[in-house]
Amino acid sequence: MAYTPPATWTWDAQNGGKFSNINRPIAGATFDKELPLGQHPLQLYSQGTPNGVKVTAMLEELLALGHEGAEYDAWLIPISEGAQFGSGFVGLNPNSKIPAMLDQDTGLRIFESGSILIYLAEKFGEFLPKDIAQRTETLNWLFWLHGSAPYLGGGFGHFYAYAPEKFEYPINRFSMEAKRQLDVLDRNLAERQFLAGDSYSIADIATAPWYGALVKGLLYNAAEFLHVTSYKNVTRWADEIFARPAFQRGRMVNRTHGPAAERLAERHSASDFDTQNKA
Repeated sequence: MAYTPPATWTWDAQNGGKFSNINRPIAGATFDKELPLGQHPLQLYSQGTPNGVKVTAMLEELLALGHEGAEYDAWLIPISEGAQFGSGFVGLNPNSKIPAMLDQDTGLRIFESGSILIYLAEKFGEFLPKDIAQRTETLNWLFWLHGSAPYLGGGFGHFYAYAPEKFEYPINRFSMEAKRQLDVLDRNLAERQFLAGDSYSIADIATAPWYGALVKGLLYNAAEFLHVTSYKNVTRWADEIFARPAFQRGRMVNRTHGPAAERLAERHSASDFDTQNKA
């Protein structure tokens, strides 16, 4: 049945389906709750979605390089329960989206995953080249990801995997865009080891949890539908990144789905990967 929009749209929380606790048409806190603070300078408040994995993977990569100042506490913010609308979290991120970070050394709040990646790269001098040409190319691809991923997640992923009903038009529309984006990546990676050149960078760290997971069949159960095996260069690149031990650890942190052995609800020290109950 065709839908005729009303003259003025009004919000009905019942129409939100499984996302009714995540999306609403207003900003601001809905309840008072302070955020916990751990012993490390970097306090991360997140969940292990692709956007959350960007930051935990970055932190684990920095620690793997020996940057002790990158030690962090990762607190779980269960977004399906609406925890991101608590007053403490909204104080860190007025947009009420994970991830958000507090640097206790500087007193700075950092929100939006791309901003957090740049902040950490500049703080520790890693994964973002200082040469202007290489830096610009890295940021080109980082911002490409942040402009493209909403079409993959909020567009394709929502209508293909999560919408209460299946509609041909939006699935076709966003499938076309997802495949176009994969082709952009595949053509770029035909000539490069990594997105911005020969060096692993924040562009790769940001993109792998989205498009890397997609071609590895870990996102939306859509590998066959999108025929991801045809993107051989993206697959090669994804396999290389997903094999990195630091990236594997990053994928576990704040994860709320999948086998217990592959998730860590919260992370407060490196030993948590060995000793904390992951169930």
